[in-house]
Amino acid sequence: MKVMIARMNHETNTFSPVPTPLDAFGHRGPTYDEAAYRDNKGMRTAMAAFIDLAEAAGAQLVTPVSAAANPSGPVAASAYDALCDRIVAAASGVDAILLDLHGAMVAENSDDGEGDLLARVRAAAPDTPIAVALDLHANVTPKIVVNADIVVGFKTYPHIDMYETGEHAGRLLFEMLAGQRRPRVVWQQPPLMVHTLRSTSHGGAMKRALDAARRAEAEEGIPAVSVFSGFSLADIPAPCISVVVTAGDGDDGVARAQAVADRIAAQVWEARDEFVYRSAPLGESIAEAKRLAEGADKPVLLLDHSDNCMSGGTCDTMDVLEAALAAGLTGIGVGPLCDPEAVATLIAAGEGAEVTLAVGNKRALTQLGIVKTPPVLTGIVRKIGDGEYVVSGPTYTGQRCYMGRTVLFDIGPARIVMTERTHEPWDHGVFTCVGLDPHRERFLLLKSRMYCRPVFVPIAQGLVECDSEGVTSSNYALFPFSRVNRPVYPLDRDATFSLP
Repeated sequence: MKVMIARMNHETNTFSPVPTPLDAFGHRGPTYDEAAYRDNKGMRTAMAAFIDLAEAAGAQLVTPVSAAANPSGPVAASAYDALCDRIVAAASGVDAILLDLHGAMVAENSDDGEGDLLARVRAAAPDTPIAVALDLHANVTPKIVVNADIVVGFKTYPHIDMYETGEHAGRLLFEMLAGQRRPRVVWQQPPLMVHTLRSTSHGGAMKRALDAARRAEAEEGIPAVSVFSGFSLADIPAPCISVVVTAGDGDDGVARAQAVADRIAAQVWEARDEFVYRSAPLGESIAEAKRLAEGADKPVLLLDHSDNCMSGGTCDTMDVLEAALAAGLTGIGVGPLCDPEAVATLIAAGEGAEVTLAVGNKRALTQLGIVKTPPVLTGIVRKIGDGEYVVSGPTYTGQRCYMGRTVLFDIGPARIVMTERTHEPWDHGVFTCVGLDPHRERFLLLKSRMYCRPVFVPIAQGLVECDSEGVTSSNYALFPFSRVNRPVYPLDRDATFSLP
């Protein structure tokens, strides 16, 4: 038995000015064949689970590519074509196909990156079973549903069940190969654009929907139920929440599965206003952080979710730091802040040097019509490093991370970790790799929504979510949506949803 396994992950923010060339997919670009296998074996990715299942079944593995890039702007057409071509070429002549995809990829030449890929794979291998693992933030489309036999999505955000999702999808595929079932995929999609901060699995309407999905999976003939919140910062026809069910055998199984999808979609729609996040004014957020820090012996987290690289942010906006400094906050650990130009200047000056230079606000937010002025800061270069560390967990446990050359720049009230590459604060390593102990700061300003929480919340006094003008802001009014199907909630408060 020959099994093809591949990984292609990108969440596209169509408003982001951060480009996505081929070399963005990995430390030095994608990996291929044996290197793709090595990059995933033993990791916590869905592809790693696929590999383990296939090896346990004694299968011959074909691993044409492993490619994962941080969220950013639309994928370059040449990069998208190169990745898809390798996967499609490997699809012919195999007995099963397992794909670790994101579900919210937009390329310069495709509004439906995964759907168009799956259509090509299905054309190349019309009778081969295809199982797909998707991110919870997938923007599901008809092409995804029609061209896959099995679809399973993450049920956690922050995502800590990537491997488990791959194991679930892969197990169903191998059961299919053994003749135990011939699944089909059905779905339902309300016209609801979910704010990312309301897609957490830790509470609220999203948790209730995910709980409903888990309960439904215990029903007879319902092997997999996934609720995908969608990724709303994509100007495509339907960046909306969806419920996808992998059905059991026969027409009865399909009918039961559709009833499940409809039931959970109706539950989601009934709670639609709970999927809307309303930001507090930035000044109020800073004041709340100042209050939380009074008498505290642990840092207060300032989460700058308006400039989060894992949603396509530039990682260089300065609004939150400037507001914190203006309010008199001190003892602020900041990072990572991406400013390659400043990093080069500080490295040239050397450790111990006092430097005055413009910092941040250098990448124009052109699609939002926003250009910011870099503030001029004076400080001391405390440490220069290579920006490498290993994630301790629970997300991407054991993975080595690369921020590019990294500098700790001390401006007095704040110590800023400045990097050459945008980077999510997955781990304390973003600070400790340049000698900053996050436990000892009074505040930690993190450009993050959720992924920082499993590792930073346990050491914190509390957290405050801070919004401002950035390409990952929760303020939809900043975004000039022009291609989204209307009406859609909450852009249109009169949007309606009814089941057939």
